Order: sequence, then C-alpha cells, then structure tokens
Amino acid sequence: MLSVYSDESFMKEALKEAEKAFSQDEVPVGAVVVCNNQVVARAHNATENLTDVTAHAEMQALTAAMDALGTKYLNECTMYVTLEPCVMCAGALYWSQIGKVVYAAADDKRGFRRISDKILHPSTEFIAGPYEEESKTILQTFFQQKRD
Repeated sequence: MLSVYSDESFMKEALKEAEKAFSQDEVPVGAVVVCNNQVVARAHNATENLTDVTAHAEMQALTAAMDALGTKYLNECTMYVTLEPCVMCAGALYWSQIGKVVYAAADDKRGFRRISDKILHPSTEFIAGPYEEESKTILQTFFQQKRD
C-alpha cells in the first residue's frame, strides 16, 4: 500500500495529469508541485490547446504553485513530473530554486541531463523516480497513435 506522502503517491498524481493531457491530444506529460506534503499545483502539457510552445506541464505547474503560495521561490517544494524536464523547463526550475525534482522517465532526446546536470539550481535535488514504465508506456502509446 502506498503511503499518502510518498514519492510514489505524488508521482501517481502526476500520471493522472499525463492522462488528462493524453485525452486532450496533448503530449502526455503531467506534473504536480508538493509543499509540506500537500499538492499545491497540478498541470499537464497544454501547448496545443493554448497554442504556446512554452506551455509544458512543468511551466504550468510552476506558475500555478507560485500563485498558490504567493512566492516566486519554491525551495521548500518538490515537483513530480512524468518525463525528465527539457532545458527550458529546467531553466525555469532553476530560477524557482525548487527544492527537489522527481521525474519518472528519462528523456533521451530533449532532457536537460543531455546538456548538463548543472542546469538545475545547485541546491535542487533531482532523482529519477517511480512509475518510469507507466510514463514511457503512455508516451509510446500517444506517439504510436500519431503515426498510425
């Protein structure tokens, strides 16, 4: 059984957001921001619906979290995201000084770690987290349907 306050339980919430993106014909990536064991923001990719290439799940979740908490710094927060952030999102995470980033699946094509682990703020902890296979599966299914 999952603990209410575990990386697994919060990543499961991010996966729910990825499923929402999938149902809206968006690349299925979801993110949640957690502070003091409470989800303060949830988001998914919205680049198609908003006609905005910067509307990645991480960017949407950061904006919502900052608004909810009334601050631009999230050093006490953790972001759970179903796919390793791209360089743009990692840069935004840097500026937010987020405390921790947990991602489910590595992004071998566009992930920030292809460039450097140092894109995140030096005090930000980052780890590859749970539900890697589930995240990969929803992404693979989405792109397979696009090719069919």
